[in-house]
Amino acid sequence: FGQPVGEPITAAGLHFKTPFIQRAQYFEKRLLDWDGDPNQIPTKDKKYIWMDTTARWRISDALKFLQSVGTETGAYARLDDIVNSATRDAITSHLLVEAIRNSNRILESKEEEEVVVTEEALEKIKVGREALAGMILNKAKVLAPQYGIELIDVRIKRINYVEAVRRKVYERMIAERKRAAEQYRSEGQGKKAEIEGQTGKELKQITSEAYRKAQGIRGKTDAETTKIYADAYNKGPAFYSFMKTLETYRKTIDEKSTLILTTDSDYYKYLK
Repeated sequence: FGQPVGEPITAAGLHFKTPFIQRAQYFEKRLLDWDGDPNQIPTKDKKYIWMDTTARWRISDALKFLQSVGTETGAYARLDDIVNSATRDAITSHLLVEAIRNSNRILESKEEEEVVVTEEALEKIKVGREALAGMILNKAKVLAPQYGIELIDVRIKRINYVEAVRRKVYERMIAERKRAAEQYRSEGQGKKAEIEGQTGKELKQITSEAYRKAQGIRGKTDAETTKIYADAYNKGPAFYSFMKTLETYRKTIDEKSTLILTTDSDYYKYLK
């Protein structure tokens, strides 16, 4: 009792079994998903990360599957051991940068002239994330057939830093952004000084030109005034002398002035 009888039936059609003696055991033929729990794993450079992997698998040998794990639940438990062990071996033998990057290409921001990159971004990788997933698959694939399981694919679903590493990464990112901000601030101050210097130079040029024009206008006006005075004097010297003397009285004598002078002088001859 309990022993498998006959060959596995994989094709559709009519099949017979002895009631109460034989029992049909059904197995899924489609691809199945395995989604493991995140595991904390140290990298080769002693940085701890949380690794979350997923896989696609199928039952390749129903008899072996039944005899070794029995059910899909048992298969998931075996896959936990197989895939997690292969993942740990791959991650611990490679640097952190190999797990988080897949190429040596650095993406540049379109909005910034200078790209600020982290230490991991500058370090050249030799393997990369996709190749690590391939290593995990190849190692796990060797162990899975003994349970009647065929691994189709393994993928690294998510990588997270542990709290201590995450804090250091954030601190480094903050320091890099502060350095970039300080550089932009310094460039802004230099640009400000350049603009202020150019503005001051242009202002001096404008002021100098305005002063030159004002002096030219003033000189021209004085010349016109002198000419008018000269013409007036030539036309009526006595009247001109009289008007200029009255103008001088108005400027030099007010209602509080007290002067004792003889009217014989030329200055006061018009007061006689």
